[in-house]
Amino acid sequence: MTTPPVPEKNNSAPRFDNAWLCQSVQAIAGRAINAVDCSPLTGDASDRKYYRISYPAGELSQPSKSMILMQLQTPLPGPENDFTRILKFLRTQDLPVPELFQYHAEKGLLFLEDLGGHTLEDWIREHPENKEAYYRQAVDLLARLHHLATKNISADCPAFHLSFDVEKLMWEMNFMLEHYVEGLHQSHLNAEAVAEIRGHFLSLCQTLAKQDSIFTHRDFHCRNMMVHNGHLILLDFQDARMGPCQYDLVSLLKDSYLALEDEFSNELIERYIQGKEKAENRSVDRQEFQRIFDLMSIQRNLKAVGTFAFQAVVKGNRRYLEYIPQTLAYVQQTLNSRSDLKAMSKTLVEYLPGLPQKV
Repeated sequence: MTTPPVPEKNNSAPRFDNAWLCQSVQAIAGRAINAVDCSPLTGDASDRKYYRISYPAGELSQPSKSMILMQLQTPLPGPENDFTRILKFLRTQDLPVPELFQYHAEKGLLFLEDLGGHTLEDWIREHPENKEAYYRQAVDLLARLHHLATKNISADCPAFHLSFDVEKLMWEMNFMLEHYVEGLHQSHLNAEAVAEIRGHFLSLCQTLAKQDSIFTHRDFHCRNMMVHNGHLILLDFQDARMGPCQYDLVSLLKDSYLALEDEFSNELIERYIQGKEKAENRSVDRQEFQRIFDLMSIQRNLKAVGTFAFQAVVKGNRRYLEYIPQTLAYVQQTLNSRSDLKAMSKTLVEYLPGLPQKV
């Protein structure tokens, strides 16, 4: 049975008014603020809401200043949450994340540094000549993030207590079956077919869960990095957890929103490996690294398909459906490239709607 789309929740309405904004911005700016302008922003597939808050500069000759107000889906108890804890941890590692000005836990509102209006995706679509330079920068940033955050993580960081274990990876696969196969396509598989699919997924997830576990961003793609003064700044890191390094690399190089040429993608994989070898002072088996990258690509992209279907079927947000064909093409491309995945490929082509036999 398909879950009907849920209506917009009341808690998505702004939990602030103009007077409260003026008072809060005044405390941050350290001077009198009599008026602010609040403009809603479009976020990605999350339940958080974003607003740009603009206010007069101290001098009339200067342009107005601004900051970003993030509203959580619901207020969370306590003075900290996963976003603020991980943000503060990453800042201690000198990694590029927005500055947090204020957190009002009782309202679930955070005032953050305004990094402008260009995600990596936006910038590359407007300036395609900069694509290779920014992707190399992104891979270097990822290698640095993985090394520093893993080396220095402690129990104070929420990511320390979470991992991509078999249970989590399989949950994501079952989520895809529920919302993509059954929900979006109304394809009701019999018990034998489900068992066959899950058998392949379980073997895949068991292999991935055995890999060395490092700090992973978990959503390291072109919409979660801002281009600010020529540098990339990380966003949307609150769901970080421990897992294979290939998880984030797949998110970047097999991105549903922005596809890369195979030759350039392979160059970036090698660039990441060299950065990893230098940071860890050890050699990396490239054949094995590629094998895990390929397996991770199947899992990560099928997970993304499930998310896109969930947004459409449950949330009534159909704008992500256009990215499903590219995401499934990544899956089939990987299946076609590996002789050890022929059995899985045969099963998935038979039972997953929209999965092409050849790419």
